[in-house]
Amino acid sequence: MRITILLLLIGLTCESASAACPGWTPTQARQEVAALQNQLARWDDAYWLHGENKVSDAVYDGMRQRLKTWQACFALPAVSDAPLSIAAGRTPHPVAHTGVQKFKDAAAVSQWMQGKTDLWVQPKVDGIAVSLVYRKGELSQVISRGDGLRGEDWTARARHIPAIPQQVNGELADSVLQGELFLRRDGHRQQQDGGLNARARVAGAMMRNTESSVLNNLDIFIWAWPDGPKAMSLRLSALAESGFPLAQAWSKPVSSVADVARLRERWFSEALPFGTDGVVVREGNEPPGRSWRPGEGTWVAAWKYPPAKQVTEVKALRFAVGRTGKISVVALLEPVTLDDKQVAKVSVGSLARWQRLDLAEGDQVEVSLAGQGIPRLDAIVWRPVERNKPEPPSAHFDALSCLYVSSGCEAQFISRLVWLSGEPVLDIKGVGEATWRQLSRSHHFEHLFSWLSLNVDALKQTPGLSPRRAMRLWHQFNLTRQQSFKRWIKALGLSLPARAWQALADGSWQQMQARDELSWQTLPGIGAERARQLVSYVHHPKIAALARWLAEQKIEGFTLP
Repeated sequence: MRITILLLLIGLTCESASAACPGWTPTQARQEVAALQNQLARWDDAYWLHGENKVSDAVYDGMRQRLKTWQACFALPAVSDAPLSIAAGRTPHPVAHTGVQKFKDAAAVSQWMQGKTDLWVQPKVDGIAVSLVYRKGELSQVISRGDGLRGEDWTARARHIPAIPQQVNGELADSVLQGELFLRRDGHRQQQDGGLNARARVAGAMMRNTESSVLNNLDIFIWAWPDGPKAMSLRLSALAESGFPLAQAWSKPVSSVADVARLRERWFSEALPFGTDGVVVREGNEPPGRSWRPGEGTWVAAWKYPPAKQVTEVKALRFAVGRTGKISVVALLEPVTLDDKQVAKVSVGSLARWQRLDLAEGDQVEVSLAGQGIPRLDAIVWRPVERNKPEPPSAHFDALSCLYVSSGCEAQFISRLVWLSGEPVLDIKGVGEATWRQLSRSHHFEHLFSWLSLNVDALKQTPGLSPRRAMRLWHQFNLTRQQSFKRWIKALGLSLPARAWQALADGSWQQMQARDELSWQTLPGIGAERARQLVSYVHHPKIAALARWLAEQKIEGFTLP
């Protein structure tokens, strides 16, 4: 929420980790900072003047903090640090909005709770903060949060929101209430559904001058009644009786951080009538409203949920050549934490996708976790003025390249070795990429199967290998001689669909070389083009030479007639 940024100005701690200082010259630093300031200004104008969220709040907050970091790195003045002139509004709040302290973990929350009594926890409803002002039982004003002291007068729009009572009585007849205007949801599960940009829809509906059907779906969660009844339970019951039932339904007394953590986890996964981004813990006994100031709400604290997405910087780009010659791109990132997982790199995908994204080192990107916790690049958030894009590999790689060691072939050659040592192929246990690099360089491998000729003494001479480790490697290499013919032709790089592998009955290399295109097409999933490729592959001079070498090693199915 944009209000988060406004509170940074008045001393609240920012949750975002500070980025390392870029290696820019002073001139470049001024140029890049100015460019980011201009981008933030455009986002601010869209949000505050038109109710449009051009980027998510996580992205906005991350880039605003990035700007502060760069300004500090290069001792630049912190100008235009937040959209005060746009956001502040003209209507004063009868009681200031204090905001909440934000804590990143249970330990910090527990420390804050020490010595405090009469504590309550509520969902941190994801919406837009407002003040409701009642005078003589009538709704007098609805004011947007703004900078905490002044906001925009939203009274006219609020009168069209059925969930906001237009008349109240009793203790609320002359009162100021503070709460969250939110988009009502049916069975919203935060862990599964996320934010769904609901906050921007609320802001847009309240800022537009035209009628909006969204107003019928808005609701209000009252989280503060300055100068209301002293006891929290009395405040909650009075609010419920006057048409504000949500606070009573979703406020729970707690006595330990374990109570808070349990409810936080429960509300994260269970179905709720609103989106949330954490929980709020508050003392039931609040100071008089006249003493409230932005950034000074010491009696209330938030423990937010881990962000589903983070903004980080691309520190470097690396090109990886796979065993079949396909080039993929990996972005090395300034490390960020997602769902308790440290993310320092992300796969960009193919060379074509990298070129289509126009991704460069120094770009600010949004990352998240896909299925099974795999980091995913979601979007490029901001590009610096001066950009650095490394040159991709110029060599031509394909399914027949780098079977033999040659200049520029190390990446694909090692990828081939890693693949053939995997469980589905030759199942060479305890051998990974680092070991293959070590062996290939130390023993000057000629081709993909040169390791078969290494004896125990040769392995013991490998720098960094203990005699015991050398003996285990020699044993694993020898075990491959007992593997089936099918596994060896997989290791040779023959590519077939799973059903074709199951149907293939050939038991010798001679049988495979005897197959013509029509014979290959009798296997499931093999069409005319694939059959042509298979015939060409099996008879290629490099493959034939490797097959002869395997025959000399007495590998099953390759023995010469």
